[in-house]
Amino acid sequence: MSTAPAQQGHSKACCNVPPIASKGYNAKGKYEELGGLNTYVTGTSSTSKGIITIFDIFGFYPQTLQGADITAESGDAKYKVFIPDWFKGAPYPLEHFPPASEEDQKKFGEFFQKNSPQGVAASVPAYVKAVAEKYPEIKEWAILGFCWGGKVVSLVATSPENPFKVGIEAHPAMVDPEDAKKIKIPLVLLASKDEDPEDVKKFDANLTAPKHVETFPDQIHGWMAARADLEDERVKSEYKRGYEVVLKFLSEHL
Repeated sequence: MSTAPAQQGHSKACCNVPPIASKGYNAKGKYEELGGLNTYVTGTSSTSKGIITIFDIFGFYPQTLQGADITAESGDAKYKVFIPDWFKGAPYPLEHFPPASEEDQKKFGEFFQKNSPQGVAASVPAYVKAVAEKYPEIKEWAILGFCWGGKVVSLVATSPENPFKVGIEAHPAMVDPEDAKKIKIPLVLLASKDEDPEDVKKFDANLTAPKHVETFPDQIHGWMAARADLEDERVKSEYKRGYEVVLKFLSEHL
């Protein structure tokens, strides 16, 4: 497992990530209804490669949409990226995270009961089929998940109905080394300082397909999605580097 410092960087041949907007980001994509879900869609129409992004529990945040736009357009290969709204307009409010009061803890638990990773994972293959019917030019698929969505990636990747060639987990929740034993597709796991390092180490050891497992030791759970404080230069730098890692791996395996 790598804990490489930021200055090592990654090959510039695979990607050219544009300057990161610290605030006031204007998303480049549009919203469509696909598979019955409101979906953010970004990227070129002249690609055969698609990515389904499973956002974190906070929904369509600018940091997440900016990451989707980066992923779609910044690599040598271009991708069509889709972010479905599994929460149907009712994400968990970021201002109540972490849940401190008893009431917030109750609401947090209720949210996860309603929106379990297992339930979403079971719905993903049918969603991909619906998207493919609208975009038949897309022949190869990857899945990228943040936090809660990282667990969804593990569950889908171990399913016999898995439609994806590559999986990517960014600061995933509920890291389970047992999942890794059943994952047979190339996988990226980018951990923050908040994931259990022993679980990440065991997960890494249990993967048998091509992989890139790396810990960003000074970043919080959520630094590549809604919780990214992009006005902090260090966070912005590691946010960019995280997407560079993702693009490099995609260029090699999709």
